[in-house]
Amino acid sequence: MPGKIEKLVQQIQQNRVYRSVFRSGTGNSPLHRALAIQQNLFLHLFSTKVRTRMLKFSSTWYLGTLTLGTFLILITTGILLMLYYHPSVPQAYADMKDLQFVVSSGLFLRNLHRWSAQAMVFLVFAHMFKVFYRGAYRAPREFNWVIGIILLLVTLLLSYTGYLLPWDQLAYWAITVGSNISSAVPLIGSKIHFLLLGGNQVNANALLRFYVLHCVILPLTAMLFVAIHFWRIRKDGGLYVQQSEPRVPAPPLEALPAKEAK
Repeated sequence: MPGKIEKLVQQIQQNRVYRSVFRSGTGNSPLHRALAIQQNLFLHLFSTKVRTRMLKFSSTWYLGTLTLGTFLILITTGILLMLYYHPSVPQAYADMKDLQFVVSSGLFLRNLHRWSAQAMVFLVFAHMFKVFYRGAYRAPREFNWVIGIILLLVTLLLSYTGYLLPWDQLAYWAITVGSNISSAVPLIGSKIHFLLLGGNQVNANALLRFYVLHCVILPLTAMLFVAIHFWRIRKDGGLYVQQSEPRVPAPPLEALPAKEAK
């Protein structure tokens, strides 16, 4: 029995999915222990050396950095908006009107938050297209590609949950249509619809649930995966080191002419 367990553990450790997550491998040698410490997210978020091509504007377009910048703007403006907002049905719409007409620079603050959210969605899609076009999703970076897809979904959920918070007619009917689309999923559609809204229709429960998702759960999830994403970019050597054509190995020294060999 112990032999079968050891064999199963060895097969798991040699699996491609496991190797894409745990790049240092396993073992008790000083090398493996050093690699485990070096690749730990909480000990070394930034690598000691960075390839020059990672910093070239023509190569990266800084799409990831721009996306992070819009995310930081959203966090800052979102915290300020929370000071003037109540997630309740009678008060949510009135708070939006106060931000627009009463609060000093409230309209600018709300528009900055809204346009930054739309810019973030655009930049995330552009970043994903860039990575896919350059082939940077291939091994050994497939794990970071999965993290990027999760971040894309979190970004879309952030945009979707924030749409309901103004509690106007546009938000109400947009969420109604979107939740009805989710209910069309086979087998579990009705459960997803009920879990998303906290009931069978868009009401106070849905507004409170979307507020908690938009302001607490999804931002914390995004922060966690952004940290892992940037850490893996630094450790894997950047997104764009993959070559589209295989490298031709150099001929052996014996095959060179005598003049070149000297």
